[in-house]
Amino acid sequence: MLQNALDSSFDPPAGAVVRNPAFLLGVATAAYQIEGAVAEDGRLPSIWDTFSATPGKVLHGDTGAVACDHYHRWEEDVDLLASLNVDAYRLSIAWPRVMDAAGRPNEKGLAFYRQLLQKLKDQGIRTSVTLYHWDLPQHLEDAGGWRNRATAQRFAEYADLVSRELAGLVDFWSTLNEPWCSAMLGYGTGHHAPGQADLLAANEAMHHLLLGHGLALAAMRRNDPGSQKGIVVNVGRGTTDGATPADVRAAQLFELQHNDWVLDPLLRGEYPAVLHDELWPAARPPVLEGDLAIIGAPLDFLGINYYFRTNVRADGQGGYVEVPLAGVERTQMGWEVYPDGLRDLLIGFHRRYAKLPPIYITENGMASDDRVVDGAVVDSQRIAYLNRHLAAVDDAVKAGVDVRGYYVWSLLDNFEWAYGYERRFGIVHVDYATQRRTPKRSAELIRDFLARRRAGG
Repeated sequence: MLQNALDSSFDPPAGAVVRNPAFLLGVATAAYQIEGAVAEDGRLPSIWDTFSATPGKVLHGDTGAVACDHYHRWEEDVDLLASLNVDAYRLSIAWPRVMDAAGRPNEKGLAFYRQLLQKLKDQGIRTSVTLYHWDLPQHLEDAGGWRNRATAQRFAEYADLVSRELAGLVDFWSTLNEPWCSAMLGYGTGHHAPGQADLLAANEAMHHLLLGHGLALAAMRRNDPGSQKGIVVNVGRGTTDGATPADVRAAQLFELQHNDWVLDPLLRGEYPAVLHDELWPAARPPVLEGDLAIIGAPLDFLGINYYFRTNVRADGQGGYVEVPLAGVERTQMGWEVYPDGLRDLLIGFHRRYAKLPPIYITENGMASDDRVVDGAVVDSQRIAYLNRHLAAVDDAVKAGVDVRGYYVWSLLDNFEWAYGYERRFGIVHVDYATQRRTPKRSAELIRDFLARRRAGG
């Protein structure tokens, strides 16, 4: 067994940023992954309802129809959150639950989130709400989805409604979660809903996602001025074990398409020209005059999701090909555990972007094949993973990066998109047959650490 998988403690060293009570330590979830109740109280179908019901798209044919039944068990889950002493909880709103196809509010859906957020506030838990965590209403996809410029405007109307209805209950609003995944996995490779595989479609989708983000920011600033507004992006570290200049360039191109494709328009007001000149010459974004000014509106914070690095080499055609490394630690997802990548990316962004806002690590975590044994779940590899990634964040802070919080993905084992229910990311185990929640050892250690921190220890 790997030595770092033997860790069984969670006790960051003196001086670590996570020991500062002002540094948020929270947990995260997403609506489609935990709520279930997909046809209740006026909720409309989403692209993930359609995609997961399509044979062959999701492992074992799993769907989010029931998931963790959070829609019915939300009070129990908030009590669970409070028992873990976490500072903050990141959740998402299900767009199909709060609006009908004509854009009118669905009061039952809004009431669910209003009650949930109020109870979180009553428990002293900071609220971080993402408007779009991939569950586009199916009727909008039928009209072209994110390939259609009109969807950006529909998203702004959704943001306007929700930020008016929930104003005062949200500490941090995020417009989008991981637009790279929505665009590339949803429209470029077909791995995620809606399942298209077209590089031009991915670039159209990315531009309209980012345009929707900018339009939504303006609405949210009008409606809820007391909250912080930002966006959540997933970033990836690209490296090469190759020895040629082309291999080095391949690693640069990987990061260009994974990171700069999203961050450059947000923080520099432009798409990276080399991306379309060199890597994707036939797939350019449909930019209209004024779009980039809308997309580049100032952010109060930037959410960063990080999980692993990707090793690449030149493919001989001006691009790159993934070449997995042997002999490295991996998670149940097959992802390499590489905390140095998080440190390196944060420091690199700090140097590259003059307008880099304060950062929250909005997702970081790992999947493992966790099982309840004698009433307990000992997830030693996850504990080691969290320790090492928090140390990487600390290194970045010491190098000058303004990181203000860290959210573990995720609170609960849940529907892991195309991988269904087999992959368990939660710090709380869910028995899907009974919906019984069992805090894992990682949850207990986080709970105890935060209790000590609150007590000044």
